[in-house]
Amino acid sequence: QLQLVESGGGLVQPGGSLRLSCAASGFTLDNYAIGWFRQAPGKGRERISCINSSGGTTIYADSVKGRFTISKDNANNTVYLQMNSLKPEDTAVYYCTADRGFGQVLLGVSDYWGQGTQVTVSS
Repeated sequence: QLQLVESGGGLVQPGGSLRLSCAASGFTLDNYAIGWFRQAPGKGRERISCINSSGGTTIYADSVKGRFTISKDNANNTVYLQMNSLKPEDTAVYYCTADRGFGQVLLGVSDYWGQGTQVTVSS
């Protein structure tokens, strides 16, 4: 069974950091592009960051540029999202997604999605 599982979410104070993990099972991420999306209550899904299959190309939303870093660990079949300088407006459920096509990931129409992990930034 092909599956993505996110972890690492939680409650953090403004200015704090979290590292989200997206672990793949049933397939290897070597040939897959990965994206992180988030959805806050009452809002639409927002693309946060994407990385292509080789890891050589990354993109970030303007809202997180300079604060978040996406990385791919093919040896552990996991993708990470390091989130620093967190703000209350970063509060959302964060989802990872995977597809062989980078374009599909960018458009959010990928084949595989995780169940999401909650990130809450509050004092």
